[in-house]
Amino acid sequence: MTLDRRRLLLALPAAALSSALRPAWAGIAPLRVPPLPLRGWSLDNGLQVVALPDDRASSVSVQVWYRVGGKDDPPGRSGFAHLFEHLMFKGTRHMPAETLDRLTEDVGGQNNAFTTEDFTVYQSEVPSNHLEPLLWAEAERMAHLEVEQAHFDSERQVVIEEYRERVLAAPYGRLFEALAPAAFEHHPYGRGVIGRIDDLQSASLADVRAFHGRFYRPDNAALIVAGGFDAADLGRWVRRYFAPIARPAAPIPRVAVHEPPRERDAERRLAAPGVPLPAVALVWRGPPAAHADAAALQVAASLLAGGDSSRLHEALVRRRRLARAAGFSADLWADAGLLVAWAIAAGGVDPAPLAQALSRELAQLAARGPAATELDKVRTGLATRALAERETPQGRAETAGWALTLRGDPAAADRELAELQAVGAADVQRAVRAHLLERRRVTLTYLQGDAA
Repeated sequence: MTLDRRRLLLALPAAALSSALRPAWAGIAPLRVPPLPLRGWSLDNGLQVVALPDDRASSVSVQVWYRVGGKDDPPGRSGFAHLFEHLMFKGTRHMPAETLDRLTEDVGGQNNAFTTEDFTVYQSEVPSNHLEPLLWAEAERMAHLEVEQAHFDSERQVVIEEYRERVLAAPYGRLFEALAPAAFEHHPYGRGVIGRIDDLQSASLADVRAFHGRFYRPDNAALIVAGGFDAADLGRWVRRYFAPIARPAAPIPRVAVHEPPRERDAERRLAAPGVPLPAVALVWRGPPAAHADAAALQVAASLLAGGDSSRLHEALVRRRRLARAAGFSADLWADAGLLVAWAIAAGGVDPAPLAQALSRELAQLAARGPAATELDKVRTGLATRALAERETPQGRAETAGWALTLRGDPAAADRELAELQAVGAADVQRAVRAHLLERRRVTLTYLQGDAA
């Protein structure tokens, strides 16, 4: 999701947040959560800046969120965004390879990166007095990354080995890799993020350099800084290092594919070597992250699969002994979502009853809804995890980044917390009916055999 904001980013006032939590929180007092201390602005070259100062912190998290993910990979070139998650740690015009490690690890900090369907994130955390060199380094690799053949070859092999380990070698890797293609036949969400081996092997250095030029630019990025720093120093350093980076004249390519509604249910069988027990997955295309039912679906997912006391584990694993494991996920992305109920069969159990049992539990949740104590437990757990993420500079920066890239506003993180705690039983029932029971699905059956 792209956003061209020129105004100050304002957080939801604490009083409004507390008021928003009150209506549906029947048995437990609402959490009084201070809003994230957000300050935001944009440079003339389009770079968005979000600052979350904290006078108590002795460290600072610097994160650059590029709006390029698996969905932006060129046709026949899956894995490019993931590949750059690795290549961006190589050399630049003025910075030898692995310099980021020296600027972080050698001063007691750390760095990492991850790629999703919608964006790629580069994050570092260092003692506060090392903020300026880190800002210089992030600007340097934004402006002057040098993609050389040797680095391309080595990192491509790293990504290929990751695909082999996570997809081909894992007993259920091929099943979970098949979920997005089952839901999305037209939208590039169906390509996955890791990257297929044949696509990566057929890519050229020119392909990779062209991809970098299209997406790794200031008007396609957000710089998020959280922790202990002086706001005036941050503003001065951001202008010094990032403002000179030119905005390219070419427009940023954007995915404009519309996935039509599925007209009928479908069933597919997958076979792979080394499958210990059969498995079943029910797959629906879900709503985007900004949808009004996002919080209700998150609560529904936790009711169904949030630990050993969840509904699917209790019904399929403990009580009926049909499954060795069962789960439900609600992955909501910028353009659409992926909803999946799955189960791995217990020994001697045929896959067909698994699909029926999963459907039965979804129908029961929609028909009867959760009890008040069950709902309070789930909402408390989700809110507690959300608040725990805000305890560190890195967690606060990530919280703001997810809200900015998926909902268009970092202050949406505060509203999401309020929405989560305001979810009632009727909201869960409505969301399950609307996005699962009343939608067409794909049933995947996963068996031992030769891969197709």
